[in-house]
Amino acid sequence: MTTDCLYRFVLDDLDISGALVRLGPVWQELLEDRGYPLPVAELLGELSASSLLVSSNLKQPGRVTIQLRGNGPISLLVIDCNEQLQIRGMAKCAQEIVHGSLRELLGDGQLLLSLDMPSMREPYQSIVPVDSETVAQVFEHYLGQSVQQPARLFLAVSDETAAGLLLQKLPTTEERDADGWARAEALAATVSRPELLSLAAEELLPRLFPEETIRLFAAQEVALNCPEDWQKAGALLRTLGAREVYAALRENGEVVIRDEICNREYRFDAPAIDELFAIPVTTSPTTRH
Repeated sequence: MTTDCLYRFVLDDLDISGALVRLGPVWQELLEDRGYPLPVAELLGELSASSLLVSSNLKQPGRVTIQLRGNGPISLLVIDCNEQLQIRGMAKCAQEIVHGSLRELLGDGQLLLSLDMPSMREPYQSIVPVDSETVAQVFEHYLGQSVQQPARLFLAVSDETAAGLLLQKLPTTEERDADGWARAEALAATVSRPELLSLAAEELLPRLFPEETIRLFAAQEVALNCPEDWQKAGALLRTLGAREVYAALRENGEVVIRDEICNREYRFDAPAIDELFAIPVTTSPTTRH
C-alpha cells in the first residue's frame, strides 16, 4: 500500500463503511527532531491515524483538532487535520516514560475534539473523559456516541509507519444482513500488526473480507501542514507592541517566536525588528536567521 494515503471503502452487501490510512514520510517528518520517548511517539502515531480516519468520516469537509489532555506523565497529545487531510501535531510529556496504558500515561485525562466547518458560525467542541485503556477504545466510544452506531478501530505504529483501519456500522446494516455487523467486525479483528503496517489496501481488504463485495474509493493524499510563515510570526510580534518587543530584544539580543506544534523557531535580530515596526503591516521582515 502506498504510504501517506487514506482509502475509504464500503462493504456493499452489508452497508458497512470503512477507511484505511497509512502514514510513512509524513509520520517520520512529524516526529523529526522531537526526541519523544517511544511510548509517546506510539500514542501520537495512533492519534494521527485516528484523527485522519475521523476526518474522513465527516459528512462535509472541515478541520478537526483532537487533543488528549491529562495530569499524568503525558500532559498533552494534539493532532490538527484540515479538510485536505493535511496534519500537524505535537506532544508534551515528562523526560522519561515507561510503557503503560493510555489511562496510566494520561492520568486524569480528557478527549477534546473541535470541529470547524464552513457552514458553522463557530467551531463545535466536545469534551469527554478518557476512561479507556487505548486510543482505539477512546475513539470507538466517541464515534459510537456521536453517530449512534458502533465502530471498530485498529491501530499500529512502528518507527517508520503509523496505520489505522476504521469499520463503522450504518443505519441500514441490519436491514441488509442481521448478522452482517457481527461478522464484519469479527473478521476485521483478525488483522495483524504486520498486515496493517505493510499490505496494500487492494490486498488487505479482500484478505480480511474474502466473501464480501468491497467498493474501494480512490486514494486521498495525506500531507504535513507545517509551512514556514514569517509573516504570521511578524504579525504576532506586532500585536505585542514595539515597547515589549524592543525590551525583549535588549534583554536577549534577539526575539524568538516558537511554533511548538510544528517544532520551528522564528528568530528576529535587531535589523529585522527595526524593519518590522517601520514598514506597513502587509510586509514581512527580510532579515532572518
